[in-house]
Amino acid sequence: MFSHQHRKAKLLFGLSDIVLVALAFQAAYWTRLSLSLSNTFFFTTERGALILGLCILNWVVVGYWLDVYGNLGAGEPRVVISDALRQSIYGAAGLVLFQFALRLDLSRPFIIFFTLYIWVLLVIFRIGARRLVGMVRREFGALRYVVIVGVSDRAIRLARVLETERDQGVRLRAFFAAGVEDSGAAIESHPVYPLAELPKMLRSEVIDEVLFAVESETLRSLEDVFLQCDEEGVRTRVAVDFFPHVNSEMYLERLGSTPLLTFSATPEDEIRLLVKRATDIVLATAGLTVAAPFLLLTMLLIKLTSPGPAIFMQERCGLNGRRFTCYKLRSMCADAEARKAEVMHLSHRELATKILNDPRLTSLGKYLRRFSIDEIPQLVNVLKGDMSLVGPRPAVPDEVAQYKVWQRRRLRMRPGLTCLWALNGRDFLDFETWMKMDMQYIDNWSLGLDWKILFHTIPQVVMGKGAN
Repeated sequence: MFSHQHRKAKLLFGLSDIVLVALAFQAAYWTRLSLSLSNTFFFTTERGALILGLCILNWVVVGYWLDVYGNLGAGEPRVVISDALRQSIYGAAGLVLFQFALRLDLSRPFIIFFTLYIWVLLVIFRIGARRLVGMVRREFGALRYVVIVGVSDRAIRLARVLETERDQGVRLRAFFAAGVEDSGAAIESHPVYPLAELPKMLRSEVIDEVLFAVESETLRSLEDVFLQCDEEGVRTRVAVDFFPHVNSEMYLERLGSTPLLTFSATPEDEIRLLVKRATDIVLATAGLTVAAPFLLLTMLLIKLTSPGPAIFMQERCGLNGRRFTCYKLRSMCADAEARKAEVMHLSHRELATKILNDPRLTSLGKYLRRFSIDEIPQLVNVLKGDMSLVGPRPAVPDEVAQYKVWQRRRLRMRPGLTCLWALNGRDFLDFETWMKMDMQYIDNWSLGLDWKILFHTIPQVVMGKGAN
């Protein structure tokens, strides 16, 4: 599925969920009314509209948060059933929270029936949706006819992908070869014509799109062909997989009138990144407000139990290598940095020094480290924009200077208080595994993943697991 179709499909599935939630809501309401239970249950029009609106908002937001709409294009039953179940469970949990927060006093059987009905409706609709779309396309003639310019392995791979889109209305008509000697045969059961015949086919047959799958050095010689397609009003696409080992996302931007093909190895969705930043500000503000009395008390205890400042400040590397001052509650003796060379041989990592039972830790500092209390001041870094709540941990410049090339990509995302490594061993992970987990986070980043990491980090911190 083309990316623009994928975005459209996500929107349509979100809209369909609104209808399905409304149907499940009404069915659950009627089912509950039909039960002869001791407690009286009914909704006034205003109350019913409020609860239905909350349910619709809840289910759609959860769907986008869990990115279930992004998996629906394939229509695989196992994935659909699992995603619909997750969405329904999270949605039901959100409904219960709404009930307590707004004192809605909802019937438990109603919530159970509603959750069950919406799950069943989601599964039935989503499994049948792809077949339904294909049927509508066939019945109403919304087919798209495509030809491919190129006969290389790249062109053949592209053709095979197009064949998987037949039920979405895509029909591959032919290949066109730049060299006459390559024409006349058949590839994947489709004829191969010389490129000179493309203008004739554009005039005599229905061709909606022309896909160019040729080598980069060949593109310049095809300028006349592109012009011909442009004059005919035929959409053209160019396969730009010239760098097969580059895993960056590609998109087209313009600088003035100049088109720029952009490669990005880190998330570039400005809307989602803006939501991430807004979430950081809201949660960091709330965290500092709640933790302020405890923070002040801890700072006082630090001053009373060991000489030196209560706040430890250290230069770290942030987004794209920007330097900033990172704040922590001091958990070591005041001259810990000066004594670093004395204890380096005790580190179980070659980089990102980590010493089990570090002799520089103060008596109070052991507990501050174990329960990550020493990191609370970094919420100030989050507010300033130096850090995020979730992201690769900020490294000191000396460590960054020793990174391998592939490890430097972790600098391309704003550092955070917690990340995937916090859920899988924290301080006991080796450096290589730690780096790979940061890359995994960057490559799979979503708002849902951030929330998942945050929710799983809380019990890890409370129980002091994996910290030293």
